[in-house]
Amino acid sequence: MHKIKTKKNFIFIGFPVLFILGIGLILLWYGVHFAKTPCDLSANGKVFFIKPGQNLAIISEELLHKKLICNKSLFVLMTRFKRDSGKIQAGEYLLSASMSPEKMLDIFVQGKVRLHKIVIPEGLNINEIAALVEKAGFGSKEHFVMLARNKKFVRSMGIKGGSFEGYLFPETYFFPKNISQKDIIIQMVKQFNRVFTLKWRKRAENLGFSVNQIVTLASIIEKETGKASERPIIASVFYNRLKRHMRLESDPTVIYGIKNFNGDLTKKDLETPTPYNTYKIKGLPPGPITNPGKMSLKAALFPAHTDYLFFVSKNNSTHKFSKNLREHDRAVRKYQLRK
Repeated sequence: MHKIKTKKNFIFIGFPVLFILGIGLILLWYGVHFAKTPCDLSANGKVFFIKPGQNLAIISEELLHKKLICNKSLFVLMTRFKRDSGKIQAGEYLLSASMSPEKMLDIFVQGKVRLHKIVIPEGLNINEIAALVEKAGFGSKEHFVMLARNKKFVRSMGIKGGSFEGYLFPETYFFPKNISQKDIIIQMVKQFNRVFTLKWRKRAENLGFSVNQIVTLASIIEKETGKASERPIIASVFYNRLKRHMRLESDPTVIYGIKNFNGDLTKKDLETPTPYNTYKIKGLPPGPITNPGKMSLKAALFPAHTDYLFFVSKNNSTHKFSKNLREHDRAVRKYQLRK
């Protein structure tokens, strides 16, 4: 009698356990299916924002509202099961319902935010770069200029000059929408440091120049060059003039020293003393006049070996180079005065 009773108890207890176990397996299968199955394979991408401090319930509600997922409760359960609810990062994301909920969660946890492209061409100064930064939606031009000329900030990045002029490396960058202008500047300077290697720093030292002087020279080469292949030749002209203690007489340096330049360089401008007027001062100006690219920096470090002391524009992006004043005057009459 005792054995029969035990068997009945086993049967009675076994059915609920098996039932609950079966339900659990079904729910587990459904949860795994939800995690790995996109809501709409034909869907297009959508911008999705997660604000700092936004909780999981609100995030899942917004995902459902934007039709990126098909079940907000299962998204919450999936996230908690993976123990990722506290790892979701704020930011701007580009998502699609063609992604699985599991992939979306992975994007949130890894902080793979949407990046915005900004192209910084060679030869722009701080004000011109600031205008591009503002146009790309990364804050005001005025604030960028203020940061780029903040001497304490400049010194903290190991730069000897009075501003970041010359060190905002021209490149194609990809930034998240919420990046600060300070971080944008830091990334540009870091890119400069990647390009201007230790080997180049030693080369500058061997030439008898500081890094800032090389960047200053490269910035002038950048503004004077129309054709890339001429950069080392133009560099040689400036080196030859510096060795002979001749003034550089570079128009772009004069322009940089004129506040609110109107685009018309006059004789009066050339005769007006400023720290950047290389018709009046000897040697290099006090700092860079633009942000040079890699080829201009390289030309400043490795100039061509020539006897040229002068050059004049031929009005076709190239120059006529001369070894003496007589040749130069003849070139000016041919290419400039005749025009």
